[in-house]
Amino acid sequence: MNYWLMKSEPHVFSFDNLLASPEQTSPWEGIRNYQARNFMRDSMKKGDQILYYHSSTQVPGIAGVAEVISKPYPDPSQFNPESDYYDPKASQDNVRWVMVDIKAVRKLERYLPLAELKEQAKLKDMRLLQKGNRLSIMPVSKEEFRFILKLAKS
Repeated sequence: MNYWLMKSEPHVFSFDNLLASPEQTSPWEGIRNYQARNFMRDSMKKGDQILYYHSSTQVPGIAGVAEVISKPYPDPSQFNPESDYYDPKASQDNVRWVMVDIKAVRKLERYLPLAELKEQAKLKDMRLLQKGNRLSIMPVSKEEFRFILKLAKS
C-alpha cells in the first residue's frame, strides 16, 4: 500500500464536499502537472490511503483521510474542447492525463494546519514541507501518515 497527500482548494472541492458526494466518492480530475500525473499513473493503486489537504486557503492544512478506489484511467476532460482541462495534444490514441476515483474514509478528529505540521520534528523530511514543493499529489511515508493521524487525535 502507498500513502499520498492530495491537495484541493476547499472553495473548489473540500473534504466536506467529498463527504457529501454520492457514496462519499468522487473522481480526482484535472491533474495537469507531469510529475503529479506520473505519481497517479505509475504508482497509485486501489486501496492506497490519502491525506486530503486544503490548499490556497487562509489556513491550509489536512482535513481528512480518503482512499483510492480505482485504477488510473483517462481523464475525459482532456478530450473536451469546452473543458478548462482540454489538451489539444491529447487523443484516444495518445492519452496524456489520467485520474482516479477516491472515497472519503473519515474527517480528521481535528484539522491540522500547515503551520502546525511545520513545527513537528518527525515531519521535517515530508515533501509537503520542503521549500518550493507545490505538487498537488505527492507521496507520504507510512511513518509520516501514521504520525499525522496520531497528531490529529491529540
